[in-house]
Amino acid sequence: MMKQTKWLVNLSACLVLMAVSAVGAKGKLAGPRGAREQGGLDTIPLPSRIYSIGKEVDSIQSPSSLQPFFAGLDSLRAGKDTVLTIVHLGDSHIQAGYYSGKVMRLLQAQFGNAGRGWIAPFKLSRTNEPDDYFISSSVREWVTGRCIQTNKKCPVGIGGIGIQSVSPSINLDVRIAPNNGAGYSFNQAILYRGEKAMPMLPAGPLKDSVQTFLATVPAVAGVLADTFRISYPVDTLQLHSTRRKQGTDKLLPASTFKNIYYGFSLTNGNPGVLYHSVGVNGAMYVNYTDEAYVRQLALLKPSLLIISLGTNETFGRRFRPEEFGGQVRAFVSLVKKQMPETAILLTTPPECYKRTYVNKKRTYVRNANTQLAAKAIVKAAHEEGVACWDLFATTGGKSSCIKWHKEKLMGRDRIHFTKEGYREQGTLLYRALMQSYNQMLKIRKDDE
Repeated sequence: MMKQTKWLVNLSACLVLMAVSAVGAKGKLAGPRGAREQGGLDTIPLPSRIYSIGKEVDSIQSPSSLQPFFAGLDSLRAGKDTVLTIVHLGDSHIQAGYYSGKVMRLLQAQFGNAGRGWIAPFKLSRTNEPDDYFISSSVREWVTGRCIQTNKKCPVGIGGIGIQSVSPSINLDVRIAPNNGAGYSFNQAILYRGEKAMPMLPAGPLKDSVQTFLATVPAVAGVLADTFRISYPVDTLQLHSTRRKQGTDKLLPASTFKNIYYGFSLTNGNPGVLYHSVGVNGAMYVNYTDEAYVRQLALLKPSLLIISLGTNETFGRRFRPEEFGGQVRAFVSLVKKQMPETAILLTTPPECYKRTYVNKKRTYVRNANTQLAAKAIVKAAHEEGVACWDLFATTGGKSSCIKWHKEKLMGRDRIHFTKEGYREQGTLLYRALMQSYNQMLKIRKDDE
């Protein structure tokens, strides 16, 4: 009897200690359960800034317009099986993938990784590609269309580019880079192609593990979206064209096809953030202000659209802030029309240099137009009632390019940035988003 009593006492003591430990851990957990028991979600810790350039406080103007996006973050933290989609649209600052890629990885580390998202055949179009994936083909001759072209050589898709070939046999091989692409294995790929392009079928050693669902009707005018589902996560997908008419053994003549391909969306079937990075070198607001293009962009169904444009406009010979502001508003209005449920976040361009010549000697001076462009974007965002993050101010404002160049965060052309520079900007954007989200959580808690 005494032994039994002693055992019960020891058991009770253990249970008390476990309960105390659990209570103590609640304040440290960012997980939904512990937070919910305290009456609300815990705030998100902010990553440190590596470089102390610019303002210490990052802020987003009109954060209330991001409420639907923040609600999506709440759902993920509550353990719901959902995917929160973000599209980050921009120019060469985005095409490189370092800036948007940093935001993507920080968000996915906190809220879950739903996949790599949009990838485009940049290398096949003879331009730079992000370093975490490869899209290759044995076909060497491709005609490329870009949204920046006045007379496009071929139609463009979601990624702002399109590639076209007259070859009767086409392959596309997708591969996640072993190191830089770590964590982005996928079990589903959606291929976006022209309505008259040859369809693709799985090839290579994994073909028997792939279910193919070829589109029979356009997703939007002129665009077909084919789905490939793989029975387990992979880092590669090999596809080869077919001229066989669906459901028959009949081979259609190669001349009946117009082989245009736009890119892929890669997902892994997990809940979390799906971050589509869409950037084109040289792009400006007017290049994306096309209703047919925005309809395609809407296929990604973003909860949040981040727009990072404005640098290229500032190099125009006759840059007029008022005219530029009108271009910003025109694009935002078009997005609102085609994507009424999507929250919009405008970002301002960082300061950069421009090249000039004094006594036939090349020199660099700060591009004063970037400050004017930043003010115009902030004003347009206020007028349109959408959120805005002032990267120009956050990175130091006027003459900040001198500091960024001194820290070796700018590229040789003093317009673009180094990998480290872009990643720092990505960290700043993530901090700004989380600061606004945390502020919303605090307000919500105070109202309870």
